Parts: sequence; structure tokens; C-alpha cells
Amino acid sequence: MFRVCFTCIGILVVVLSAGVLRPSLAAAQEHAVTIDTAKTGEPISKFIYGQFIEHLGRCIYGGIWAEMLEDRKFYFPITADYDPYRGTRAVPKDSPYAIVGASPWQITGVPDSVAMVEEDSFVGEHTPLIQLDSGIRQPDLGLVKGKQYTGYIWIKPLRQNATVTVSLLWGGGPQERESARFQAAGAYSKHPFRFTAGADTVKGALEIKVSEGPCFVGTVSLMPAENIQGMRVDTLDLLRQLNAPMYRWPGGNFVSGYDWRDGIGDRDRRPPRRNPAWTGVEHNDFGFHEFISFCWLVEAEPLVTVNTGFGDAYSAAAQLEYANGSTDTRMGALRAENGDREPFNVHYWAIGNEMYGAWQLGHMRLEHYVRKHNWVVDKMREVDPDIIPIASGNSGPWSEGLLQSCSDHIDLIAEHFYCRAKPDLLEHTAQIADNIKRKVEFHQQLREKLDTLEGKDIRIAMTEWNYWYGPHPFGELGTRYFLKDGLGIARGLHEYFRHSDIIFLANYAQTVNVIGCIKTSKTAAAFETTGLALGLYRNHFGTIPVAVTGDAEPLDVSAAWTTDRKALTIAVINPTEQGRELVMDLKGAQLGGAGQLWVIAHSDPMAHNEPGEKPNVMIEETSVAGPADKLNVSPLSVSLYRFPVKN
Repeated sequence: MFRVCFTCIGILVVVLSAGVLRPSLAAAQEHAVTIDTAKTGEPISKFIYGQFIEHLGRCIYGGIWAEMLEDRKFYFPITADYDPYRGTRAVPKDSPYAIVGASPWQITGVPDSVAMVEEDSFVGEHTPLIQLDSGIRQPDLGLVKGKQYTGYIWIKPLRQNATVTVSLLWGGGPQERESARFQAAGAYSKHPFRFTAGADTVKGALEIKVSEGPCFVGTVSLMPAENIQGMRVDTLDLLRQLNAPMYRWPGGNFVSGYDWRDGIGDRDRRPPRRNPAWTGVEHNDFGFHEFISFCWLVEAEPLVTVNTGFGDAYSAAAQLEYANGSTDTRMGALRAENGDREPFNVHYWAIGNEMYGAWQLGHMRLEHYVRKHNWVVDKMREVDPDIIPIASGNSGPWSEGLLQSCSDHIDLIAEHFYCRAKPDLLEHTAQIADNIKRKVEFHQQLREKLDTLEGKDIRIAMTEWNYWYGPHPFGELGTRYFLKDGLGIARGLHEYFRHSDIIFLANYAQTVNVIGCIKTSKTAAAFETTGLALGLYRNHFGTIPVAVTGDAEPLDVSAAWTTDRKALTIAVINPTEQGRELVMDLKGAQLGGAGQLWVIAHSDPMAHNEPGEKPNVMIEETSVAGPADKLNVSPLSVSLYRFPVKN
């Protein structure tokens, strides 16, 4: 037996960096595993590193999308009673990301100088009419000194002419603003503007003032000038580092009350709606085209969920034709008219979301829903027979019923789970993996039980999974994550690797803010510890899992070949506050020279990162010597090694 061990840099070393304490070997406990590189599992699907974005809280608006203004289409009537923010148990009214429940626009003139006019509204149910020498202002904008901001305003005079002055304010003095003046005449006209902020502030404002005559304001927009196709550059940069290969959209509970047609066409004319599942307003600025552009920007495969709540099969088929149809089709021609002649080529389609739940709009009993699922898939296959339909499953009678009655209409079956906080560190970090294992065991049993699955390989799509607990400092469902959560997500990935034969994809929920792996402030973005773990494995772990045996608990060890089999990756998670030593018996390969080591670690399990501040937890990369004595595993850490192998 060839016994191989590794050490990070040397023996009896203590390294202190960014809060990471690596203990001396003398204090560490020893564990052992056998890694047999000749015994390999089915290749790990890249899609287990997928993500999920939903129209909820600040995931898209305030997170991915660069629009800075709330209610830019004036869904809420502007009144003299300025009181826009609503508090909830988890999001206090004084939170910097409180929920907007009334107009965020202040009247700057006399109280009755702004009226909401329903007749011939520009977009939505009404349009503000601002009287002479009055105006409106939206405060609480985040600005960065020296940064440029671009926007535009649609205006129309009540009578012949009006003058509109738009100003960006970064303070209360007359010199702490920049303004642009426009003439309104005749029909609605669009006027662009560009400003440069003169100071850092989270209390900036956009002000609109009317002179010479009353004027309608159809809609207004303000974004950082650096935005890329309407996306925030800071968020987009982290998303590209995350390198997720798939994004699921638009929901989630949201989709069961969503009409996808509201999100196509001229963005300024798309109607604002009440969010059908969550709080606040759905602006419909981020619709089908924007989602596809987003996927292109981050080089990811789109996974679109169709509405089987209040929606029907004909709407789903029309959406599919809009996405994939040629310009010779009715809906394909409409897509081209809206700016994209080339098909979106969406292959993966989730058929509804959590339709087993009484909280879901359009929820029905299983015996009725199986008919709806089959009806929807039949109509969609008439449009494109090559789609990959993903059923809305839930381990238990619901998933069993779908696989019993719909197996010819299912290519993958979705499962969801979320985990709460546990006071015990080991229990907290283990529960993600435990839930994955339970889902797998259930579906393995169904494969033995159901005749309808004979000869079929319907794999699991874990389209929502994560921790979900605690207060919401980042807005609605804006949970903060700690190092202990990052360790748990890493353990979950290890469990996915162990079941690469039955789990095809997974979508971490939800990517930005909300319960996301990236958090944003008004002016900055940062990785959560969960995002660090996801990105680390996605970018550096191998793709061909190899057998790891032995009892290394409480360590969690996983290993995999790279695709070309020129290197072996070994990942070790230590969810304890003690240093550990890992001895490995390596079979089937000889490791070569120096390798690489990536570590996520901190001495505090509650360590976390904050947007705009120096990160407390990060990925540290070092070179490591080749085969030596022992692998020294830091407490509270994820360590991922990559070693070349000898030919």
C-alpha cells in the first residue's frame, strides 16, 4: 500500500492571514482515508453549479438590474402624504432596504400640485401631471463621487409648452447638484441626461421641476453610466467570477401569477404590476429579452419556468415559440420585432413551481395537476419536440404521483429544500448534505418501486436549495450568510458529487440579495461565504469523481480527476474549531510535483462579508509542495488541492 500525505508549507507552521489561523501539527487530530483513482463515478454535471434568480426582494431590482429609481413608472399615486417605506418583522421600516409600499416620490411644491391622471396614461393606470413651479423628488439614492450617471425622462406638456429641469443632488447646497433643462412640446418626447456625482452619499436625490406650464411625466430612468445592457457592473463582475453554467428564471412562487407577455416590448411601456407572490411592485423592466441577455453576458444556459399556476398550456406554448421559433412563426416574428431576430434556443423548461403547495397560486390536487402537467408538455412539444421538461416535484406522494402518471412527459424532476440554523456547528453544516442524501434515497426507492420508470433515467433537478433563516438586513428575505453556511454549502456540493449518477442539475437559490450568495449595497457588491464556496468548486474542482473510503469524520473529503485526467483534485472540509491532520492512502495514480491550494477559512464561524468593506472571508491561493508527510487542515475551513499526476 502506497501511503501519501501532504503538507501546506511545512511542519509545525502557524500562519495568520485575513483572520485565518492554521494550527501547529502538534495540536491536530489525525484522520485517514483511502482514495482509489481507478474507481470513478459518472462525470459530475456542470449544471449542479447552477443558480436561480426570482422577481423577489432585491434579487433583480436593486441587485442585478442597474436601475436606481424605485417606481420609475409611477405605479403608486404620488400624494402629499410621503410615507413610502413599510416595515415587516424581518425588515424594519428604518432599514436601508425597507420595502417600498407607497410612492417613493416627494412633492416639492404645494401639496395639490401633482395629480395622477388616468386618461391616456403613458404606462400603467395613471400618469403624474405636475403643475407650474412644482416638482417631485426621489431621495435615498446611492452615489459615488466622480461617477457618471445616465438617464432619460419622457415628458408631454398639458398645453403648448413646458420646461422641465432634471437635477441630480448629492447635498443640500445650491452647488451640490447638476442639472439639465428640457423643453416639452406636442406629444411625449424622450430626453436623455448625464450627470457626475460630486460626493459619496446614500442620501442622493433625483429632482424633477416644471416651469412655464403644467407637464406630464411619463416615466424616468437613472442608471450608472457604466451599466452593461442595463446590468450592474459590480454585480456582473462577481457573477462572472461565480461562473454558474445555468440560471433558472423567473420563479419561484412569482411565476404562478406572472404573465410573461408583460415583460416584452418597449421597456418604458411595459405595465408595472403588484408582485403576485411577494411584496412591492414588479416593474417588468427585466423581462424575457433581458434574462436572455443576462445569460449571454455571464455565458450561462437559460432555464425558463412556465406558469402552471394561473397560466395554461397555450400560454406556455406561445412562450416557447417566442423563445425558439423562427421568424416565420407568429411569436418568433414578434420576438424579432422586439429586437432579437435570432432564436433564444432555450432547451430547459421547468413546468411550474411547487405546485404541490397550498401557498402557490393555482395550486390543485395531485390527481388534477398531473393532467395539467401532461397537457402543458404536450402543447409545448407541438412547438418544439426537443425541449427538456422538468416536472415540479416534491419527495413523497407528489413526486411519486408525477412519476407514476407523467413519466412520458418528464425528462428531469425538480426537488426543493431549505435549511434553518442549528446551534450545533456540526449539525448546522451537515444538514444540507443530509437533505440531498434523503432526496436521492427517495428517488432510488421509486426506481425500484414504479413500473413506469422501467427503462427510464429521470434524474433529479434540485432547482432550489440553500439555507434560509435569520433577519433580513438586505431587504425582503435578504439573509446574511456566515462562514458556517459556506462550509455547509461546500458539504452539499460533496454530496452532489457522490450522486452524480442521479443528480443532473441544481440551482442555488437565489443568486443576489434575498437568500443569495452575492449581496449588494446601493453602491457595492460582495461575495457571501456561500458564493465563495460555489465559485471555488465550480472553477477548480475536477469533473470525474473518484472513490473515497474510510471514516474521516468530522472531516468531509471528496476527490475527482480533472477532465483531461492530468491532475487530481482533493477537497477537505473541516467544520470544527480544531486543526486536523489527514492521512491518505492513494491508489491508482502517482502524484507529480508542486500543486495548488485554495483555502476558505476564518477563526470565527460567524465571520461574514459586507458590500463596500474589506472582506473578512476570502479564497486564498498558494502553491504547495508535492507529496510530503501530512495534510494539515485548518479549523473551520474548505481546502481544495490540485496536484499534477505522473504519466
